[in-house]
Amino acid sequence: MKKVGVIMGSDSDLPVVESAIKSLASYGIESEVRIMSAHRTPGIVAEFASKAEENGFGVIIAAAGKAAHLAGVIAGHTTLPVIGIPIKSSTLDGLDALLATVQMPSGIPVATVAINGAENAAILAAQILAVSDREIADKLKAGRKAMAEAVMKKDAALTNGGKN
Repeated sequence: MKKVGVIMGSDSDLPVVESAIKSLASYGIESEVRIMSAHRTPGIVAEFASKAEENGFGVIIAAAGKAAHLAGVIAGHTTLPVIGIPIKSSTLDGLDALLATVQMPSGIPVATVAINGAENAAILAAQILAVSDREIADKLKAGRKAMAEAVMKKDAALTNGGKN
């Protein structure tokens, strides 16, 4: 099974990224978590991204705040799917990171989730891997079913509790 690279620009991003790591593990997906900076360690980022496929990765998740060029730099060095997580910073509440992550030039796409949307990044990575992995696909379907059942249970409690 392919693994997922979870790269963050700073250790301060870890509290957000932890939910992605846990979510990937819940699907039985191995992740490799690293700290790399598009600006401070660009050579390391380029080397990681350019060798990611041969090193067994199927998807790369990149989390960064402020200028948030990490996902784009990674995408520029690999043809693997890259998912960007814009991180909320104190300066512009993550809008700067969102725009930097989503506004990629033609030919170098980065799938982008919501600001601090780490869990959705993990689910999207799982969906990408599920295209060729039935076990992951089945876990995703079970997760969707469980979410629907939870909503129906809450609705039933509300409507039955209110005698509607």
